[in-house]
Amino acid sequence: MPVDFYLNIVASGLLTGLVYGLAALGLSVIFGVVRVVNFAHGEMMVAGMYGAVLLFGFLGLDPVLSAPVVAAVLFGFGWLLQRGLVNRFVERPEHMQFILLLGIATILLNALLMVFGPDSRGVQVDYVFDSVEVGPLRLDAVRLRAAAGAVAVAAALFAFFRFSRTGKAIRACADNPLGARVVGLDIDGLYAFTFGIGAAVVGVAGALMTLVVETRPQLAPEYTLLSFVIVIIGGLGSLPGALLGGVLIGVTEALAGVLLVPSLKALVGYLVLIVVLLLSPQGLLGRRS
Repeated sequence: MPVDFYLNIVASGLLTGLVYGLAALGLSVIFGVVRVVNFAHGEMMVAGMYGAVLLFGFLGLDPVLSAPVVAAVLFGFGWLLQRGLVNRFVERPEHMQFILLLGIATILLNALLMVFGPDSRGVQVDYVFDSVEVGPLRLDAVRLRAAAGAVAVAAALFAFFRFSRTGKAIRACADNPLGARVVGLDIDGLYAFTFGIGAAVVGVAGALMTLVVETRPQLAPEYTLLSFVIVIIGGLGSLPGALLGGVLIGVTEALAGVLLVPSLKALVGYLVLIVVLLLSPQGLLGRRS
């Protein structure tokens, strides 16, 4: 195979990996601040995918344009979930948090199956077969738009945490919850806001992913596990690490699909996880405890 062929495969995997990274970014935000592992992460992502599919079917909205609507709905859902239920388990043992979120994931998955059924649904945008040539690279227009949307949302999220007063307050809660409470910050409210942000981000990732794959409820556990792998590779609680881990998994999956049997793509991702943990137990960009 010519070198250009492999360059195009790597570029395609990189674009898909940016959307993977955005999905993992939502998981990393929730864990990094609230210290609760969201086992319903994949279900929220698939819910965002179905939201984009419905908006495309009824209103003809491109998934990139419907992403803000999906984000707003998922933010409200995440805020209510944290405020009304998850917040009561923040100080409880981790196994109780695990059972709670696993139960929520099961409810969401079965609700999606009841409403939409097991069959796949997709969107057929006008540019589905278009491509953009950049030197020797021929980039799919759908992946390029999805990746551009993922980068834009990630940049906005980084800027929010870096420069806004609310973002700085959330970072203070993540670094020292007791100190933040002492100085008068509303810890419970900030936790709910953070959970809402994490749900909104994964909702956007789901909306963008509809450009790449067809939607079905069975994807939810796969995306939950994939997000965990990416977050662990990048480093727990590291936002740049989540994006880096997503790109790494996207590229390795794309290469494995060409060099190996396509069904072994997931196996290669787990091998990458094992190698990273052996060389850097805290992840690529994680901080040592």
